[in-house]
Amino acid sequence: MKIAHLISQIHQKKSFLCVGLDTDLEKIPKHLLKEEDPIFAFNKAIIDATNPYCVAYKPNIAFYEAYGLQGWKSLERTMAYLNGKHPEIFTIADAKRGDIGNTSTRYAKAFFEELQFDSITIAPYMGSDSVEPFLAFEDKHTILLALTSNQGAFDFQTKKIDGQELYKEVLKTSKTYKNAERLMYVVGATKATYLKEIREIVPNSFLLVPGVGAQGGSLQEVCSYGMTKDVGLLVNSSRGILYASTGADFAEAAAEQAKKIQVEMEVELGKIRK
Repeated sequence: MKIAHLISQIHQKKSFLCVGLDTDLEKIPKHLLKEEDPIFAFNKAIIDATNPYCVAYKPNIAFYEAYGLQGWKSLERTMAYLNGKHPEIFTIADAKRGDIGNTSTRYAKAFFEELQFDSITIAPYMGSDSVEPFLAFEDKHTILLALTSNQGAFDFQTKKIDGQELYKEVLKTSKTYKNAERLMYVVGATKATYLKEIREIVPNSFLLVPGVGAQGGSLQEVCSYGMTKDVGLLVNSSRGILYASTGADFAEAAAEQAKKIQVEMEVELGKIRK
Protein backbone atom coordinates (compact mmCIF):
# COMPACT_ATOMS: atom_id res chain seq x y z
CA MET A 1 0.00 0.00 0.00
CA LYS A 2 1.34 3.39 -0.97
CA ILE A 3 1.66 6.11 1.66
CA ALA A 4 -0.48 8.45 -0.46
CA HIS A 5 -3.37 6.00 -0.06
CA LEU A 6 -2.89 5.90 3.71
CA ILE A 7 -2.89 9.70 3.89
CA SER A 8 -6.08 9.76 1.81
CA GLN A 9 -7.76 7.32 4.22
CA ILE A 10 -6.70 9.43 7.20
CA HIS A 11 -8.37 12.53 5.76
CA GLN A 12 -11.41 10.57 4.60
CA LYS A 13 -12.05 9.03 8.03
CA LYS A 14 -10.66 12.01 9.96
CA SER A 15 -8.64 9.53 11.95
CA PHE A 16 -5.09 8.22 12.29
CA LEU A 17 -6.07 5.50 14.74
CA CYS A 18 -4.47 2.06 14.63
CA VAL A 19 -6.25 -0.68 16.57
CA GLY A 20 -3.90 -3.26 18.05
CA LEU A 21 -5.30 -6.79 17.81
CA ASP A 22 -3.56 -8.19 20.91
CA THR A 23 -6.15 -10.90 21.35
CA ASP A 24 -5.80 -12.78 24.64
CA LEU A 25 -8.07 -15.78 25.34
CA GLU A 26 -7.84 -14.99 29.05
CA LYS A 27 -9.37 -11.54 28.48
CA ILE A 28 -11.97 -11.96 25.74
CA PRO A 29 -15.64 -12.41 26.72
CA LYS A 30 -16.22 -15.91 28.07
CA HIS A 31 -19.14 -16.67 25.75
CA LEU A 32 -16.75 -16.54 22.77
CA LEU A 33 -14.73 -19.46 24.12
CA LYS A 34 -17.53 -21.73 22.88
CA GLU A 35 -16.79 -20.69 19.27
CA GLU A 36 -14.80 -22.98 16.99
CA ASP A 37 -12.20 -20.21 16.58
CA PRO A 38 -12.58 -17.79 19.53
CA ILE A 39 -9.68 -15.56 18.47
CA PHE A 40 -11.06 -14.98 14.99
CA ALA A 41 -14.61 -14.56 16.32
CA PHE A 42 -13.36 -11.82 18.64
CA ASN A 43 -11.21 -10.15 15.96
CA LYS A 44 -14.01 -10.18 13.40
CA ALA A 45 -16.43 -8.54 15.82
CA ILE A 46 -13.85 -5.90 16.77
CA ILE A 47 -13.04 -5.18 13.10
CA ASP A 48 -16.73 -4.97 12.15
CA ALA A 49 -17.37 -2.53 15.00
CA THR A 50 -14.29 -0.30 14.79
CA ASN A 51 -13.38 -0.06 11.09
CA PRO A 52 -15.29 3.23 10.54
CA TYR A 53 -13.02 4.91 13.08
CA CYS A 54 -9.55 3.60 12.28
CA VAL A 55 -7.16 3.43 9.33
CA ALA A 56 -4.93 0.56 10.50
CA TYR A 57 -4.95 -2.73 12.40
CA LYS A 58 -1.91 -4.17 14.14
CA PRO A 59 -2.01 -7.82 15.21
CA ASN A 60 0.70 -8.48 17.78
CA ILE A 61 2.10 -11.77 16.47
CA ALA A 62 3.04 -13.11 19.93
CA PHE A 63 -0.64 -13.35 20.84
CA TYR A 64 -1.13 -15.77 17.94
CA GLU A 65 2.11 -17.74 18.13
CA ALA A 66 1.36 -18.44 21.81
CA TYR A 67 -1.50 -20.72 20.73
CA GLY A 68 0.57 -22.71 18.26
CA LEU A 69 -0.91 -23.89 14.97
CA GLN A 70 -4.44 -22.87 15.95
CA GLY A 71 -3.28 -19.35 16.78
CA TRP A 72 -1.52 -19.07 13.43
CA LYS A 73 -4.68 -20.22 11.66
CA SER A 74 -6.61 -17.52 13.54
CA LEU A 75 -4.11 -14.95 12.30
CA GLU A 76 -4.44 -16.21 8.73
CA ARG A 77 -8.23 -15.97 8.96
CA THR A 78 -8.01 -12.48 10.44
CA MET A 79 -5.76 -11.26 7.63
CA ALA A 80 -7.87 -12.91 4.94
CA TYR A 81 -10.93 -11.18 6.40
CA LEU A 82 -9.21 -7.79 6.61
CA ASN A 83 -7.74 -7.95 3.11
CA GLY A 84 -10.97 -9.25 1.62
CA LYS A 85 -13.44 -6.99 3.42
CA HIS A 86 -11.32 -3.88 4.08
CA PRO A 87 -8.42 -3.76 1.59
CA GLU A 88 -8.20 0.01 2.10
CA ILE A 89 -7.08 -0.42 5.71
CA PHE A 90 -3.34 -0.46 6.47
CA THR A 91 -2.13 -3.60 8.23
CA ILE A 92 0.89 -3.96 10.50
CA ALA A 93 2.50 -7.22 11.59
CA ASP A 94 3.80 -6.36 15.04
CA ALA A 95 6.42 -9.10 14.85
CA LYS A 96 9.60 -7.24 15.90
CA ARG A 97 11.72 -9.45 13.67
CA GLY A 98 15.31 -8.71 12.68
CA ASP A 99 17.93 -11.15 11.39
CA ILE A 100 20.49 -11.13 8.63
CA GLY A 101 20.27 -11.86 4.91
CA ASN A 102 18.23 -14.82 3.80
CA THR A 103 16.54 -15.17 7.18
CA SER A 104 15.09 -11.66 6.98
CA THR A 105 13.96 -12.37 3.43
CA ARG A 106 12.06 -15.44 4.66
CA TYR A 107 10.43 -13.45 7.44
CA ALA A 108 9.46 -10.83 4.86
CA LYS A 109 7.97 -13.45 2.55
CA ALA A 110 5.96 -14.92 5.43
CA PHE A 111 4.35 -11.64 6.41
CA PHE A 112 4.29 -9.72 3.12
CA GLU A 113 3.49 -12.51 0.65
CA GLU A 114 1.79 -15.29 2.59
CA LEU A 115 -0.21 -13.19 5.06
CA GLN A 116 -0.37 -10.06 2.88
CA PHE A 117 0.51 -7.52 5.56
CA ASP A 118 1.33 -4.00 4.39
CA SER A 119 4.10 -3.53 6.95
CA ILE A 120 6.09 -5.15 9.73
CA THR A 121 7.88 -3.95 12.86
CA ILE A 122 11.63 -4.65 12.90
CA ALA A 123 14.31 -4.48 15.60
CA PRO A 124 17.32 -2.64 14.07
CA TYR A 125 20.04 -3.91 16.42
CA MET A 126 21.70 -6.13 13.78
CA GLY A 127 22.01 -3.27 11.29
CA SER A 128 21.50 -2.70 7.58
CA ASP A 129 21.71 -6.30 6.35
CA SER A 130 18.90 -7.26 8.72
CA VAL A 131 16.64 -4.42 7.56
CA GLU A 132 17.22 -4.02 3.82
CA PRO A 133 15.75 -7.45 2.89
CA PHE A 134 12.38 -6.14 4.19
CA LEU A 135 12.82 -2.83 2.37
CA ALA A 136 13.31 -4.69 -0.91
CA PHE A 137 9.56 -5.45 -1.11
CA GLU A 138 7.80 -2.83 -3.21
CA ASP A 139 4.73 -1.12 -1.72
CA LYS A 140 5.51 -2.68 1.67
CA HIS A 141 6.78 -0.79 4.68
CA THR A 142 9.30 -1.54 7.41
CA ILE A 143 8.68 0.02 10.81
CA LEU A 144 11.91 0.29 12.80
CA LEU A 145 11.87 0.33 16.58
CA ALA A 146 13.40 3.73 17.36
CA LEU A 147 12.26 4.86 20.81
CA THR A 148 9.77 2.51 22.45
CA SER A 149 7.16 3.21 25.13
CA ASN A 150 8.35 0.71 27.76
CA GLN A 151 10.44 1.61 30.81
CA GLY A 152 13.30 -0.60 29.61
CA ALA A 153 13.79 1.74 26.65
CA PHE A 154 16.15 3.70 28.89
CA ASP A 155 18.46 0.69 29.24
CA PHE A 156 19.94 1.21 25.77
CA GLN A 157 17.94 3.50 23.47
CA THR A 158 18.70 6.78 25.25
CA LYS A 159 22.31 5.94 26.17
CA LYS A 160 24.81 8.32 24.62
CA ILE A 161 27.57 7.20 22.27
CA ASP A 162 30.04 9.95 21.38
CA GLY A 163 27.58 12.46 22.77
CA GLN A 164 24.54 11.23 20.81
CA GLU A 165 21.67 9.05 22.00
CA LEU A 166 21.59 5.60 20.41
CA TYR A 167 18.03 6.00 19.08
CA LYS A 168 19.15 9.10 17.16
CA GLU A 169 21.99 7.11 15.61
CA VAL A 170 19.45 4.46 14.57
CA LEU A 171 17.30 7.12 12.90
CA LYS A 172 20.20 8.79 11.10
CA THR A 173 21.86 5.57 9.94
CA SER A 174 18.60 4.05 8.71
CA LYS A 175 18.16 6.95 6.29
CA THR A 176 21.19 5.63 4.37
CA TYR A 177 19.65 2.19 3.78
CA LYS A 178 18.59 1.14 0.30
CA ASN A 179 14.86 1.91 -0.21
CA ALA A 180 14.83 3.97 2.99
CA GLU A 181 11.78 5.82 1.69
CA ARG A 182 9.79 2.72 2.74
CA LEU A 183 10.77 3.16 6.39
CA MET A 184 8.49 4.12 9.24
CA TYR A 185 9.46 4.29 12.91
CA VAL A 186 8.06 3.25 16.28
CA VAL A 187 8.10 6.09 18.80
CA GLY A 188 6.25 5.59 22.08
CA ALA A 189 3.61 8.09 23.16
CA THR A 190 5.12 8.05 26.63
CA LYS A 191 8.20 9.65 25.05
CA ALA A 192 6.22 12.44 23.34
CA THR A 193 8.59 15.25 24.31
CA TYR A 194 11.36 13.49 22.36
CA LEU A 195 9.34 13.85 19.16
CA LYS A 196 10.56 17.38 18.45
CA GLU A 197 14.16 16.19 18.08
CA ILE A 198 13.05 13.04 16.24
CA ARG A 199 11.25 15.21 13.69
CA GLU A 200 14.48 17.11 13.07
CA ILE A 201 16.03 13.84 11.87
CA VAL A 202 13.03 12.26 10.10
CA PRO A 203 10.79 15.24 9.31
CA ASN A 204 8.40 13.46 6.94
CA SER A 205 8.40 9.78 7.91
CA PHE A 206 5.33 8.13 9.35
CA LEU A 207 5.63 7.26 13.03
CA LEU A 208 3.76 4.40 14.68
CA VAL A 209 2.99 5.62 18.19
CA PRO A 210 1.95 3.08 20.84
CA GLY A 211 1.27 4.00 24.44
CA VAL A 212 -1.79 6.26 24.17
CA GLY A 213 -4.49 5.12 26.55
CA ALA A 214 -3.63 2.25 28.88
CA GLN A 215 0.04 3.27 29.06
CA GLY A 216 -0.78 6.89 29.81
CA GLY A 217 0.47 8.70 26.69
CA SER A 218 -1.21 11.97 25.64
CA LEU A 219 -2.64 12.21 22.13
CA GLN A 220 -2.47 16.00 22.23
CA GLU A 221 1.24 15.95 23.17
CA VAL A 222 2.03 13.43 20.44
CA CYS A 223 0.30 15.59 17.83
CA SER A 224 1.86 18.81 19.10
CA TYR A 225 5.39 17.45 18.71
CA GLY A 226 5.00 14.84 15.97
CA MET A 227 2.33 15.77 13.43
CA THR A 228 3.39 16.87 9.94
CA LYS A 229 1.51 18.54 7.08
CA ASP A 230 0.78 15.00 5.81
CA VAL A 231 -0.16 13.89 9.35
CA GLY A 232 2.78 11.46 9.65
CA LEU A 233 1.29 9.59 12.59
CA LEU A 234 -0.44 6.30 13.30
CA VAL A 235 -1.46 6.25 16.95
CA ASN A 236 -2.13 2.79 18.33
CA SER A 237 -4.57 1.74 21.02
CA SER A 238 -4.93 -1.92 21.97
CA ARG A 239 -6.24 -2.82 25.43
CA GLY A 240 -8.25 0.37 25.85
CA ILE A 241 -10.37 -0.56 22.82
CA LEU A 242 -10.29 -4.37 22.81
CA TYR A 243 -11.27 -4.81 26.44
CA ALA A 244 -13.49 -1.78 26.97
CA SER A 245 -16.06 -4.38 28.01
CA THR A 246 -15.82 -8.10 28.72
CA GLY A 247 -19.55 -8.62 28.37
CA ALA A 248 -21.81 -9.38 25.43
CA ASP A 249 -21.57 -5.71 24.44
CA PHE A 250 -17.77 -5.89 23.95
CA ALA A 251 -17.90 -4.90 20.26
CA GLU A 252 -20.20 -1.94 20.88
CA ALA A 253 -17.98 -0.79 23.75
CA ALA A 254 -14.90 -1.10 21.53
CA ALA A 255 -16.60 0.98 18.83
CA GLU A 256 -17.55 3.62 21.38
CA GLN A 257 -13.98 3.88 22.61
CA ALA A 258 -12.57 3.98 19.06
CA LYS A 259 -15.05 6.70 18.10
CA LYS A 260 -14.06 8.72 21.18
CA ILE A 261 -10.42 8.66 20.07
CA GLN A 262 -11.39 9.42 16.47
CA VAL A 263 -13.28 12.54 17.60
CA GLU A 264 -10.16 13.73 19.43
CA MET A 265 -8.09 13.02 16.32
CA GLU A 266 -10.45 15.01 14.13
CA VAL A 267 -9.79 18.03 16.34
CA GLU A 268 -6.02 17.55 15.98
CA LEU A 269 -6.28 17.11 12.19
CA GLY A 270 -8.12 20.42 12.03
CA LYS A 271 -4.98 22.13 13.34
CA ILE A 272 -2.86 21.16 10.32
CA ARG A 273 -1.93 24.20 8.29
CA LYS A 274 -3.03 23.89 4.69
